[in-house]
Amino acid sequence: MLTVLLSAEPSQGAWGDKALVSYQQDSVLIHYQDDFVLRRIQQAARQLSSQGATQVSLSGEGWSYERQWAFYCGFAATRKSVDVQWASQDDDELELLNARRRSADWVRQVVNATPEDMYPEKLAQDAVTFLKSVAGDNITHEVLVGDELLTEGWIGTHSVGRASSRPPVMLTLDFNPTGDADAPVHACLVGKGITFDSGGYSIKSSAGMVAMKCDMGGAATVTAALAYAIEQGLKKRVKLILCCAENMVAGNAYKLGDILTYKNGLTVEVVNTDAEGRLVLADGLIKAGEMKAPLIIDAATLTGAAMMAVGQDYNAIFSMQPELLRKAQQLSELVNEPAWPLPLQKWHQNNCPSDYADTANSRAVKGGGMGGASNAAAFLSRFVSDDSRWVHFDLASCFRDGADARWAAGATGLGVANIAALLLQ
Repeated sequence: MLTVLLSAEPSQGAWGDKALVSYQQDSVLIHYQDDFVLRRIQQAARQLSSQGATQVSLSGEGWSYERQWAFYCGFAATRKSVDVQWASQDDDELELLNARRRSADWVRQVVNATPEDMYPEKLAQDAVTFLKSVAGDNITHEVLVGDELLTEGWIGTHSVGRASSRPPVMLTLDFNPTGDADAPVHACLVGKGITFDSGGYSIKSSAGMVAMKCDMGGAATVTAALAYAIEQGLKKRVKLILCCAENMVAGNAYKLGDILTYKNGLTVEVVNTDAEGRLVLADGLIKAGEMKAPLIIDAATLTGAAMMAVGQDYNAIFSMQPELLRKAQQLSELVNEPAWPLPLQKWHQNNCPSDYADTANSRAVKGGGMGGASNAAAFLSRFVSDDSRWVHFDLASCFRDGADARWAAGATGLGVANIAALLLQ
């Protein structure tokens, strides 16, 4: 067990005054003297993990809750388990750290799993199992599989997933701690659960496809956010809707030029089968509206345009309600999961026109054209009930294709605490 201490002083001697860490006989010092303390601590933790450390004890002065969590984010590894003994002596803080770790670790587990092992029905099953481990009998659920989706009118999820040998799924999970079966629904969470994305007939390149096991990151994030909120004392009824599919190529795959008629009557021309996430989320948002929830939060690895706009250190957030958007950003800062608002106005809905349907699912140009993230959010807004407050998370920061200075390769868990905080407001 390696002891890790903090120091506000620069490193000395052979390590140089710019070193992140310096080594003593039985401990390591992290030097954090600059304006970006949490980033520096996370970088130091990643350095220790990369050097083979797997067991550490955080000790000494200066370990605030935020600093301990930043260390864990950097220390967590892709292919090995790690053991971190927290420095905190406060029971409430320890409980919060452990709950946050459980949710973040679950996200890593399911997002980093291979597409062969993590398919639509497995994702839905794992989400139910995880939430029941947290909330027990307060959890009930319903799963629609394959052609059952068509029977119920969920055309988007069925169309995207029908070409796979493993059928598409819609999971509707009910967390109801009130004991009242007629209790109003406080919020609905909707997650994109594309367990593998080939792009369909708008097929991705090999390089663009290799990390597409992460395309169910939205479903994983909202599931873990609900678990984390429950562990923090959430007492209101929340529904979770996961729209899960594999987007594959086969003779029965949905095609460019197809027109989908959604349950709300809206018609959508498919001009890009690689813009499939919004097609499945549309089902989930309609379903959320049927539940009369005053708050709807959706999360998805939706657009490359969001990553181009905000990079991989931020999630992009959208809402038609400025106060809700400001609240989401304020909470992101509070929990140190940066999120940044991108433009969304009603007129963005007209940016994907179709001659054959009410709208297209994208624009038939590379990357969806300019403003692609806003146009995708506007597409989703067409399926949101006018009576609901709605915020959309385009999860630009939830996955790393490879290790970098602060993160191991794979899922990061960023977005979980932000969405949990919104649920607890």
